[in-house]
Amino acid sequence: MQNRSPLTTLIHSQAEKYGDRTALRFKGSGERRWRNISWREFSQKVKLVSSALLQLHVGVQEKVGVFSQNMPECLYVNFGAYAIRAVSIPFYATSSESQVKYIVTDASIAFIFVGEQAEYDVAFRVLQFTPCLKRLIIFSKDVVRNAQDHTSIYFDEFLHIGLAVDNIAIVEQLSASLQPDDLADILYTSGTTGLSKGVMITHLMYEAAIKAHDGPMPIREDDVALDFLPFTHVFERGWAYLCLTYGATLAINLRPEEVLQSMREVRPTCMCAVPRFWEKVYGAVQETVRTSGPVQKKILLEALAVGKEYNVDYLAQRREPPMKLKLKYKFYEGAAFSPLLRRLGLERHHLFPTAGAAIPPVVEEFVRTIGLGMITGYGMTETTASVSFDRLDQKITIGSVGRVLGGLEIKIGDNSEILLKGDAVTKGYFRKAEVTALAIDDEGWFHTGDAGYFRDGELFLTERLKDMFKTSNGKYIAPQMLESKLCVDRYIDQIVVIADQKKFVSALVIPNYQQVEQFAQDNKIAYADCGDLCRNPQVVELVMYRIETLQQEFANYEKVKKITLLPEPFSLAKGELTNTLKVKRAVINERYRVLIDKMYESR
Repeated sequence: MQNRSPLTTLIHSQAEKYGDRTALRFKGSGERRWRNISWREFSQKVKLVSSALLQLHVGVQEKVGVFSQNMPECLYVNFGAYAIRAVSIPFYATSSESQVKYIVTDASIAFIFVGEQAEYDVAFRVLQFTPCLKRLIIFSKDVVRNAQDHTSIYFDEFLHIGLAVDNIAIVEQLSASLQPDDLADILYTSGTTGLSKGVMITHLMYEAAIKAHDGPMPIREDDVALDFLPFTHVFERGWAYLCLTYGATLAINLRPEEVLQSMREVRPTCMCAVPRFWEKVYGAVQETVRTSGPVQKKILLEALAVGKEYNVDYLAQRREPPMKLKLKYKFYEGAAFSPLLRRLGLERHHLFPTAGAAIPPVVEEFVRTIGLGMITGYGMTETTASVSFDRLDQKITIGSVGRVLGGLEIKIGDNSEILLKGDAVTKGYFRKAEVTALAIDDEGWFHTGDAGYFRDGELFLTERLKDMFKTSNGKYIAPQMLESKLCVDRYIDQIVVIADQKKFVSALVIPNYQQVEQFAQDNKIAYADCGDLCRNPQVVELVMYRIETLQQEFANYEKVKKITLLPEPFSLAKGELTNTLKVKRAVINERYRVLIDKMYESR
């Protein structure tokens, strides 16, 4: 049963109910075993944080920052801040010094909680040049403080400040005085089109979103949810809070690159993920099929065919499978799918919400085929995550983003744009009235910038309007649709479509270097380095052939006509990706302008 207590008291209310039952699991850097943290301990730490923040004179609606990888301490600080009506502002652990300085200044943050050495080093440099920032509080005891740092303290020292005084009555009074429009968080967007904007998330927004999920999202108190997306991301943040309202256990993954190992160790029942994660799983399975011997390959292909018929054609359509199909599926479930899920650590699978980008239909079909309870959805930071998602008790169509959440008003506006109203929708961007006015019209409708349509009660997205390209011939191209279709190929790791004001569509391609190197070896292609390989005509021809095969369903003017292979992947460090790993198209276009122009020279 969902606990509807406000965020100010949720953890304490759950601690009264669950006591010494495990609330959080965590394995720190260098640790070999996962530690269990009870609801009682969780509650005690939150209370100490609230008390210590009061001692540091953090007032109502004042801001505190959290700059860390996922750690239990992130949650202690968030809920401790909520209890005294302060505002939590998270930073991505990958944020640059300039990004941190911008947000600190924009939001007037006085205290930042930092996780590990990398975050501390960045924050300390910001501390020296940002007057509003008073002190850093360090989660990890392994962090070595700068010799010139005379103000920062470790988290244990911070908690001791809270332990030294009795602020319980004041905290309870502040929690009781919570106003629905109080800010809980300011979540800064990833900045694909310019400077980050601070989305204001109120307590009312969280309350409305949590209430709307009760029933349609069947989380159980015995679920174990692995949190590997950053808590900074509204998807993981909202999902974690939702799980806590049901009493589920959160297994907090410290480093994103260790997620596969964590899955095998924790054996989660639930996990929210972005499509890229499932694309990698799909690619790995396809490679296994491709390289298997004749007998095993035949079994795997038959298993996938039976799994699709059983899970996609029947169960997802709310149809009862015939007995013969049930028996065939049970056999292949044991022979193929169960071993695969055990290797992944997902044999206890229950719910797997997936959102954040377009999901290639072939990938969604695959995940459902192997029996995982994928819940595809659509949402934004501005809508407290969810706008729509699949209902497991209703028909699910591959390619849709499910059914709209209760409590939201939705209409399709000009250019098929999705417009929204509701208590879970933000009232605007922090200190950015002009930007707010562009996003929310005079009638109160929030303009998502996404185009879509309804069919049989399910919502389908077509394109991101601001990303639409217009060729010099007047044709409109939806790049994300093309990219999601092409990036599932085993020879393609990343792809960025180029078309705006161009004669035809081209693309910059980050190949799967391992696959193209294998192709080169198999075909006795000599090369000196990766750059040499990416320029090789046979390799370029191979990747182009793969693209042509995948884009047959598109109109001729939508198809990629030329490509350039790049010897290095797009990266955060070079400013080509946002913290949520979305491509910054303007940066890509500028940085690779010479290569892009070259594709249009002779055509």
